[in-house]
Amino acid sequence: MQTRQLGNTDLQLPVIGFGASSLGAEFRAVGLDEVFASVRAALELGMNLIDTSAYYGRGMSEVLLGIELQNVPREDYILCSKLGRYAPQHFDFSAKRVAESVDVSLHRLRTDHLDIMLCHDIEFVPLNQIIEETLPALRKAQQQGKVRYVGISGYPMKIFREVAAKADLDCILSYNQYTLQNTRLADEIVPLLKPQGVGIMNAGPFAARLLTDAPLPDWHKDSQEVKDAARKAAEFCRDHGVDIAHAALQFSCSNPGMATTIAGSANPENIRKWAAWLEQPIDEALIAEIIAIFAPVKNVSHLEGLPENNDE
Repeated sequence: MQTRQLGNTDLQLPVIGFGASSLGAEFRAVGLDEVFASVRAALELGMNLIDTSAYYGRGMSEVLLGIELQNVPREDYILCSKLGRYAPQHFDFSAKRVAESVDVSLHRLRTDHLDIMLCHDIEFVPLNQIIEETLPALRKAQQQGKVRYVGISGYPMKIFREVAAKADLDCILSYNQYTLQNTRLADEIVPLLKPQGVGIMNAGPFAARLLTDAPLPDWHKDSQEVKDAARKAAEFCRDHGVDIAHAALQFSCSNPGMATTIAGSANPENIRKWAAWLEQPIDEALIAEIIAIFAPVKNVSHLEGLPENNDE
């Protein structure tokens, strides 16, 4: 598996990382056998960055990972978890909760350190708290050896610009903002943060199933115009004998501006399929045609979190 350095850190991340949100039954009921088989498949294929959160399954993802990883040498995988979001409408980024959450995550994951700890979905709270209270508390955990690198995660591009301007970050994680339809992460944030040595991680190459042949979930937030363009792009791919998800994953993972692109599944067959796709050459002409289909809705995103944390 090809790797890239995460900013100024000493972490070499696989171009595709394993997202463990599905392990927490965030999207469907999951069985223990498929959960554990998915983790094993990811590690066997070189997807040794494992991304989880206290939020996923309200702790279930971390607990199950801790069980499956307990007999895997710690140096064989890179752990990224998140804190601050604990339920759909429950956020707590206080310094006290930061200290507690780091310890709880370490306990669940059965490890003595996290390689990366991120503030999760910070667009839902005033950014001043993240800058003045949360990140300093995380730096304290870093000084204690519990966390190696710290950063922030979320959806609006504004949060990365504003926090990076006032705080020291090791890395960021953005989701659904570097895809065939939306390249704002590469357009706006990579040129700003990469020269500063901030590591940039991308997640959601399939844009919450938008760039797949699967039916969209009820909670999908993109506009109807974006959804219509995605159906047109998927049909175009089918006519050319290609799964749009194949093109979507190759596109997101190919940009050297991002250290990794994280994709999640509790189905080990999906993980094996993704690894196989990345070994195949990219059909640049096909990608160009898909991007042209999305041109009328290029970079159209939705609002997330507090209004003041979104772009105008």
